[in-house]
Amino acid sequence: MSSTPEVLFVCVHNAGRSQMAAALLHHHAQGRVTVRSAGSAPAESVNPAVVEIMAELGMDLSQEFPKPLTTDAVEAADVVITMGCGDACPIFPGKRYLDWQLEDPAGKPIEQVRPIRDEIDRRVRELLAELVPAGS
Repeated sequence: MSSTPEVLFVCVHNAGRSQMAAALLHHHAQGRVTVRSAGSAPAESVNPAVVEIMAELGMDLSQEFPKPLTTDAVEAADVVITMGCGDACPIFPGKRYLDWQLEDPAGKPIEQVRPIRDEIDRRVRELLAELVPAGS
């Protein structure tokens, strides 16, 4: 692993879960982790409910957009976290892969998206503690 760990969050559309996870890790890591997100079949835009609930936490996703999953992004990452992209994510030896089983926020009202965000936040904080131990 490089001196700054790199994490890639992947979901199908890169419009919900992976966008929230990337924003939350970027926020909590404060530059101690390089963060990217991508989708195996990127949507046209980020889910508006996701933009709204992240704004509740002071995180502006209004300028974010879904990005395609590339082999280069996976190769560059130290940790690849999939969130329902199935077999679309390429596997490289020596990479750490985690599969977070999370409900897809697509088409759900804000009240049902908040618990998904909060679960992602919990997992992101745990991951950050592993990648960058306190005092580092």
